[in-house]
Amino acid sequence: MSKFSKFMKANKTLKENERYAVTKFLCGDDGKPLEWEFRHLTSKQNDAIRDECVREIPVAGRANMYRQKLDASKYIHKLIAASVVEPDLFDTELQDSYGVCTPEELLYAMVDDPGEYNDLAAFVQKLNGFDVSFDDKVEKAKN
Repeated sequence: MSKFSKFMKANKTLKENERYAVTKFLCGDDGKPLEWEFRHLTSKQNDAIRDECVREIPVAGRANMYRQKLDASKYIHKLIAASVVEPDLFDTELQDSYGVCTPEELLYAMVDDPGEYNDLAAFVQKLNGFDVSFDDKVEKAKN
């Protein structure tokens, strides 16, 4: 038996999807808020999302020099959209019903209460292993 046998993939615990009632404004026939299904993202998926949200900013006074800046809002929106399993945010019929074209726009349309959207962002961050809010991490990184 290898000294690494406990680290083998077969011993890794699977992360179960979780359900969460995102908004009180979308209810089922019973009058209770609909629960959405969310999945855990991998580190690789998170990196790809983060890379989509980084832009090059010119350094003042330095020709041809740039620094990277993360668009934190865009990152959070894409992180949430990538985590949602149900409802299918890529469904064109659902997007058309709200008059939008992207999963991120659909999220904004479906969860149009700012407090609920912030709660959703906190839920998804915690689901994906971020113990501290992303904004707190950004502030810590700045200092």
